[in-house]
Amino acid sequence: MWQVLKRIARTGIVTEPKPQPALEWRTDAQQIHAEILAILGRALAIREVDAGSCNGCELEINALNNPYYNIEGLGIKFVASPRHADMLLVTGPVSRHMEIALRRTYDATPAPKLVVAVGDCGCTGGIFGESYASCGRVSNVIPVDVAVPGCPPPPIDILRGILAAVCTSHPDDISADAESN
Repeated sequence: MWQVLKRIARTGIVTEPKPQPALEWRTDAQQIHAEILAILGRALAIREVDAGSCNGCELEINALNNPYYNIEGLGIKFVASPRHADMLLVTGPVSRHMEIALRRTYDATPAPKLVVAVGDCGCTGGIFGESYASCGRVSNVIPVDVAVPGCPPPPIDILRGILAAVCTSHPDDISADAESN
């Protein structure tokens, strides 16, 4: 036993070096927030819909709310009602049981609305495809503006997809709607 302790004391703690933080996207936080406010005139409100996923994408979406990504600091927030949402974030292949609920959620979201399909299942139907129990990809049920592939995609890719949807939307329509509210 003493020999093992002596070897540990001689060797010390052996670990790999601490990774350097990837802060290249964090430096643009004020710019991102300013662009969202310029396009929408207010914070971006997102309604997340699980249309039949394995919850892998939901874990990554929840990671967007942690202090590392801090999307609330960028002016992006999640809401409980589609009536308060500007964007739908849809995960999973759309199961037949969720098809009507997804359409109703889409219809309840005020125009102009954006839809982002998250994960391989949301983008292509994934390993489930189309069957008696699955409608397949989200675009088979509602129109999709941006698809974020990955199984599951990392939070930074989901954030890029959200920002791509906002930046590629029609700013004139969004600004007119923001002024009418």
